Amino acid sequence: MNFSFKKIGPHLAVVLVFIVSALLYFSPVLSGKKMFQSDIQQYRGMAREQMDFREQTGEEPYWTDAAFGGMPTYQLGAKYPFNWVKSLDLGIRFLPRPADYLFLYFIGFYILLLVLKLDWRYAGLGALAFGFSSYLIIIIGVGHNAKAHAIAYMPLVLSGIILTFRKKYIWGFVLTTVAMALEIVANHVQMTYYLMLLVLVLGVAYLIDAFRKNELPHFFKSVGVLVLAVGLAIGTNAASLMATSEYSSFSTRGKSELTISPDGNPKTDVGGLDKAYINQYSYGISESLDLFIAGLYGGSNSEPYNKDSAFTEFLKKQGVPAAQVPSIFEQFGLYYWGSQPGVSGPAYLGAVIVFLFVLGLFMVKGRLKWWLAGGSLLSLLLSFGGNLSWFTDLWIDYFPLYNKFRAVTSIQVILELCVPVLAVFGLYKMLQTTDSKEHKLNALKWTTVITGGLSLIILLFKGSLFSFSGGNDAFYIQNYGMEFINAVKEDRKALLVSDTIKTLVLVLIAAGLIWFYLKKKVSETQVILVMAILIVFDLVQVDRRYVNTENFMAARIVEKPFQATQADQQILKDTTRYRVYEQNVGLNGARTSYFHNSIGGYHGAKPARLQDLVEFYLYNGNIKPLNLLNVKYIITKNEEGAEQVQINPQANGNAWFVQNVKIVPDADTEILSLDSLNTKQTAVVQEQFANEISGKMFPQDSTASISLVEHQPNHLKYQSNSDMERLAVFSEVYYPNGWNAYIDGNEVNHFKTDYILRGMMVPAGNHTIEFKFEPQVVKTGSKISLASNILLVLVIMGAVFLGIKRSKKDSETVSQ
Repeated sequence: MNFSFKKIGPHLAVVLVFIVSALLYFSPVLSGKKMFQSDIQQYRGMAREQMDFREQTGEEPYWTDAAFGGMPTYQLGAKYPFNWVKSLDLGIRFLPRPADYLFLYFIGFYILLLVLKLDWRYAGLGALAFGFSSYLIIIIGVGHNAKAHAIAYMPLVLSGIILTFRKKYIWGFVLTTVAMALEIVANHVQMTYYLMLLVLVLGVAYLIDAFRKNELPHFFKSVGVLVLAVGLAIGTNAASLMATSEYSSFSTRGKSELTISPDGNPKTDVGGLDKAYINQYSYGISESLDLFIAGLYGGSNSEPYNKDSAFTEFLKKQGVPAAQVPSIFEQFGLYYWGSQPGVSGPAYLGAVIVFLFVLGLFMVKGRLKWWLAGGSLLSLLLSFGGNLSWFTDLWIDYFPLYNKFRAVTSIQVILELCVPVLAVFGLYKMLQTTDSKEHKLNALKWTTVITGGLSLIILLFKGSLFSFSGGNDAFYIQNYGMEFINAVKEDRKALLVSDTIKTLVLVLIAAGLIWFYLKKKVSETQVILVMAILIVFDLVQVDRRYVNTENFMAARIVEKPFQATQADQQILKDTTRYRVYEQNVGLNGARTSYFHNSIGGYHGAKPARLQDLVEFYLYNGNIKPLNLLNVKYIITKNEEGAEQVQINPQANGNAWFVQNVKIVPDADTEILSLDSLNTKQTAVVQEQFANEISGKMFPQDSTASISLVEHQPNHLKYQSNSDMERLAVFSEVYYPNGWNAYIDGNEVNHFKTDYILRGMMVPAGNHTIEFKFEPQVVKTGSKISLASNILLVLVIMGAVFLGIKRSKKDSETVSQ
């Protein structure tokens, strides 16, 4: 392993360019500011209780009361013992956030192109194109940090796989293991799943190639090495993966206990998410052209203010004060008119990159072309979702786990990765001497005709090709008039025209630059440099429409995203344990969780039983879930918009003894029974737990009592007093995987009651009852993680030792 500065110098220079580029794009971080990200704001609301607990006690609670009535924190940034890979990840992401994610995009893609045997110039160009592609920047802007994190490690995983297939078994194993471990630690299962789909496409390409070359033994040996690598990577993340898997069956991503819907009809989504929910965000087929022309479908829901726009003129004509025009302009956000409910910006790949991708289809041969083109095509087709329902339904119905994920447009991340790789290879092949000049000129001609011709057709026939009508336009016409929407349509059309002209110009410049190279007017390095400038200029210009310095605020504001209102302050005077329901926030926001224990929250995998109760009762105006979950306070707004606090007198409290038990055969009957029950007096219990109950009747006793005396997220303590054995119901979410119950220090059984709560038989007399969250899955998983991490370190040390030994042997051979 003999390194010289001549070899590593260019790479160090490229890394420095990446660091500078990331810091320049997110330059406010240099002055201590932080990006305001809407999803991270919600996360801070959800996670505040666990973070405060961690800071105060130095312990990890693994459970939070602040959201959805109570849930594990496994998907809320829980910290696990022996998570060495996370420490490595933090070391790699040394830049201030979010510059760290942009740097990670760059460096991972750079390594992939180096592994694919491109030199540092092409690899650097490709990395900049990948990192600045608009979708990857926009998801950072809105706070999809875990998604960005997982995407950034995808190229590194592919690098390890490709090294292995190139018979670099040891280093391929090491890189695949480390990269896959980092991919998993990013904790975005959906993105990792999509990476798996691309790996399958890659594997098929290598299998076909091995069959043709009669190298099947090597192929299966490589697969074996990779399976071991992935297994070890999983082992290093065992605690988080096992905990997440355990929770998934309890969440809306798992199989429902119910076979009926709130309307009484059979439930159709018992094995995953509902198809309509999965396809809610489906890419329009013609909308995919915004990969090439950024403003084709209006850009985003909230385009930046344009003082020269038709809508601005319309607002001025309506007498809107000049100072208010910009805010009203951005408030309506009407420019996007595609088929999705809304977007934060287009998934723009760049005009030059798409041009080079098409060029790559002509110039690149073999398996590289086919797995990149195949991955791109599969990604695009699946992103159409409900707009190509026959194809999507096949995957939802038959492909394992595909029905666990929503927002099918997200799968375009595979296209975002594949297209720049093939684009750079297209440029590389064009600038080498391996192909004839005639072939190159022919490829350049057809690429220019296809991409330039498409731009020209859109520009000339825009009025007949597109309607410029959005899904919500009828509402605005009805409420604001036709002149309102006509002004918006004019702006939509103007944005299409300006961005199409820009795309056409960039295509012609790129084509002209290559033509000049073929005529020997410019050098290879000059072409690469100018292409890099064009690509970065194009992408950054679009990126900054949606993510710019205006996204940054003072750190103190970002770190405390919610301010307590008078209603919050009033409620917080009550130091007892209770829950709060804030009507204005509803069940899909985390503002309430920042200050109180809430039955709402912001998460892609809610507790399923709570969601069921909400759909069966709360959405229909029945407050049974509020009473069961001890929602003592409801924050509402009066007619003037002022907040007011209502006390719910029907809240059941933290725990109570019931007088009657209703035994039911299944979950369907259990949830339906709640409608007619006085849950303070009668508990409903499924037959599977009937053996836990000593009787069905418990005489009323005014002296019997049970009360909560101490509470932490992971530890609840009650005192009880009764003259006979009684059934107690606790207003706590039933989650059997970790919550252990104790009476006077002795572990006892507890069971599910009232569909969502915990029940327990409490003996006569005075007793101390405790619930402790002691998840065995974390203990077991942490032991596996420790063993796997030690093994990985030993493997890396062994690989380094063998590399040094081989290098010395090669040096001795040369000297002889």
